[in-house]
Amino acid sequence: MQTIIDFFAQLNPILAAFIATTFTWFLTAVGAGFVFFFKTLHRKVLDTMLGFTGGVMLAASFWSLLQPSIEMSETLYPSMPWMPAAVGFLIGGLLIFSLDKWLPHLHINFKQEEKEGVPTNWHSTTLLVLAITLHNIPEGLAVGVLFGAASLGMDNATTTGAVALALGIGLQNLPEGTAISVPLRRQGLSRLKSFWYGQLSAIVEPVAGILGAALVIYVQPVLPFALAFAAGAMVYVVIEEVIPETQRDKYTDAAALGFIGGFLIMMILDVGLG
Repeated sequence: MQTIIDFFAQLNPILAAFIATTFTWFLTAVGAGFVFFFKTLHRKVLDTMLGFTGGVMLAASFWSLLQPSIEMSETLYPSMPWMPAAVGFLIGGLLIFSLDKWLPHLHINFKQEEKEGVPTNWHSTTLLVLAITLHNIPEGLAVGVLFGAASLGMDNATTTGAVALALGIGLQNLPEGTAISVPLRRQGLSRLKSFWYGQLSAIVEPVAGILGAALVIYVQPVLPFALAFAAGAMVYVVIEEVIPETQRDKYTDAAALGFIGGFLIMMILDVGLG
């Protein structure tokens, strides 16, 4: 593990963010690849996977993003140390809220008539992929912002923490890829098309990662705002998308246990490594 951390520490932070978010995309593709072996996925397994995803995202929002934001603000904004975290968190949540209201999409497990965003005649396949893409934007942004922050040499953000975050996001992307490709297969798409759309949903992560790293490197005063912004975006996704998707059937207990498991793993990764 130390070898991996040393490797990333020697890279340009934008390149490091790109490699790390390419890794998180790759694990989404690996998860989507399970569609070549399974046409259906038991609802209990799907809900547990989605719960795990939510747990990882929520834990990462605090330990990897909000806590460093608050600690940095005590130095950068001593008169109002709460302000950057509060403002960034609010703006992040509001941005995803706006995209959620505007971008046509359909949540996993939801019926076609329950699609959200502006009215459209787009196929449910496209709407499902857009929903997960919306979900993945703050994940890639969070990884990029943390790598950019680590490159500035601040005590509150380290390359180790950024690697831990990328690992946690990647772990939850693995079941997420399966959770989108298998339902697409069940709708009648071929295995190849189901895999293609499943992995495509995470291709936005490297783009968001590069943007996040570049932003904090070249506009350093926004760093605590950017960390909190990513946290607010991720929390909104968990509450508005991930958790509701696990509450549509009788396996809510399994989803809750998956959530606890994901939260625990991400907490251990961040505190233990970061």
